[in-house]
Amino acid sequence: MIEVKHLSKRFGDTQVLSDISAVFESGKVNQVIGVSGSGKSVLCKCIVGLYVPEQGQVLYDGRSFYELEKEEKRQVRQEIGMLFQSSALFDSLTVLENVMFPLKMFATVEPGEMMDRALHCLKRVNIDGKENAYPAEISGGMQKRVGIARAIAMNPKYLFVDEPNSGLDPQTSILIDNLISEITEEYNTTTLVITHDMNSVMEAGDNIVFLHQGQAWWKGSREELLDSDNKELNEFIFASGLMRKVKEAMKRG
Repeated sequence: MIEVKHLSKRFGDTQVLSDISAVFESGKVNQVIGVSGSGKSVLCKCIVGLYVPEQGQVLYDGRSFYELEKEEKRQVRQEIGMLFQSSALFDSLTVLENVMFPLKMFATVEPGEMMDRALHCLKRVNIDGKENAYPAEISGGMQKRVGIARAIAMNPKYLFVDEPNSGLDPQTSILIDNLISEITEEYNTTTLVITHDMNSVMEAGDNIVFLHQGQAWWKGSREELLDSDNKELNEFIFASGLMRKVKEAMKRG
């Protein structure tokens, strides 16, 4: 579990986050949603320690991250897996080498064990026979799956995912959402997904935090989301017209 308590962050005269408090639960897909510029990515970077907030705390299973010693912070970071928006695979490395990369950097096991772990992770994300391919030789959806395999290679307790469906077609997006949900439940990870994709929210979101102008404007489940009377939240989720149709269909049903 990750707890954020009264987190605030500013850049110069611009207040980006204001008094954010939230709980991200283990074994659930926790999502932070909001329009571009609402503070989603800054919040994520504060949680993983890339930015230091002016005030507030981030607790990893009770450990206050900003109060930890250097070696203790390093230990927490080794418990974190990350899937970046662009997958961020190394073009010069094969699929297998990409997944093995964090193991070579941080693991203290023999090379054969590293390879076995990497192959297991690739199998878990349903990639077979592409171990020796390079990222440019596989589809965008496969690249995302390789990114997930690399993110779980160290068997992380905490998984951070940035816009997992960016650039993907709707069918592949659903597959990625389902995969993230399955891995979260299987490994009991605390998964935090940054997204503005409402299809992803309705497909995979267990615990949702809506940011508006740097504030935690609404919190709840995806079931509660459709019944919310929060004006700014409704403007966000119904912007495309799609979710309005979903809500109307649910009422009729």
